[in-house]
Amino acid sequence: MPRVFDWAGQALLYGCFAVALGVFSRWPAYHPLPSGMAQIKVSFMHHGARLADCRPYTAEELAKLAPNMRKDMKCERERSPVSIEVDLDGQRVISHVSAPSGLSRDGVSTLYRRLDVPAGEHRISVRFKDDQSARGVVQQREAVVSLAPAQVLVIDYNAARGGIVLQ
Repeated sequence: MPRVFDWAGQALLYGCFAVALGVFSRWPAYHPLPSGMAQIKVSFMHHGARLADCRPYTAEELAKLAPNMRKDMKCERERSPVSIEVDLDGQRVISHVSAPSGLSRDGVSTLYRRLDVPAGEHRISVRFKDDQSARGVVQQREAVVSLAPAQVLVIDYNAARGGIVLQ
């Protein structure tokens, strides 16, 4: 007889769990964006330019290195910070400088930002600089985009695809 109560209790608990799952899968209703809004995401991971150019080792520096560590050129590791500016309909909405990661400041610079904007047509201007020694902007892109409600536009930087990418 106690075995029947064990099975009945287990069935009751599983039933309660299934009901809870069913209720919370439909309620409360989740809306990632308010009605009539779209989203712009600015996201990149990029290595900035090296701060110092590679140079040949001097004879004294080569003599100090172990034979298996000797190379022709010495390249410093530190990289330039990456800056980005985004204008939406003539108004600056993002102006950010991302420092390189890592203890030696030689890793990637990253940024992730989300902007909720009204759906419709917008003029976007993106300026990107990954070389501290360069004067002015390194990459620039302007576009007019039409965003539908609940649409997500991603602004990224991909050198292999020509620089600033709107997708």
